[in-house]
Amino acid sequence: MYVPATLVPPAPALAPIGVVSAAPATIATPLATTIKVRSEQLNVLESHRSTVTGTLLEGARPGAAGRTIALQAMIGHGWKTIAKAQTATRGRFRFAFRPHSIGSRMLRLRFKGDATAKSSRRRLGRLNVYRLAGASWYGGGGGTACGQQLTSSTLGVANKTLPCGTLVTLRYNGHTVRVPVIDRGPYVAGREFDLTEATKRALGFGDTGNVWSTN
Repeated sequence: MYVPATLVPPAPALAPIGVVSAAPATIATPLATTIKVRSEQLNVLESHRSTVTGTLLEGARPGAAGRTIALQAMIGHGWKTIAKAQTATRGRFRFAFRPHSIGSRMLRLRFKGDATAKSSRRRLGRLNVYRLAGASWYGGGGGTACGQQLTSSTLGVANKTLPCGTLVTLRYNGHTVRVPVIDRGPYVAGREFDLTEATKRALGFGDTGNVWSTN
């Protein structure tokens, strides 16, 4: 008996397959950054504000807003963050803070960096927080209580209690010196330091008055 074969419909045409690129996406190289300081007030009396203003540059252009800049102080053997500020329009930032105690510390600014901008640092110099101290001056020659020879060019101060050799930073009328304790005195009520003749000249100091002092 004859059985007719079943006709098989033709296979449908294959749909074209899309081509997928294996090329990796372009990754932007982080830009180098530079911290520029526009103004700073690092010599202040205790309880007064110290200020620092500047700009974060990304490449040669002002940086974006919202970057975090850290103000760091050398404490012990390492840098510690004491304040933070956010950049505003055109990468500008400002710190305004009251130091907690008198003394002298080195400061720097630091931008940590991120995926689009590299890290950077900028040394600021020394933050000096002073108090007022009564002072006078003395001259002459001979030896000092700390074993030095006193001449008209000897930089130093006399103080009743600070150990010999202690470095003291003094500021007067915009002039600053950092000098050692080399003698004992003064022995007049209300006066804390006797300046040598050379120290008096370096500060532009008169005969008696108040100086800013820290150590």
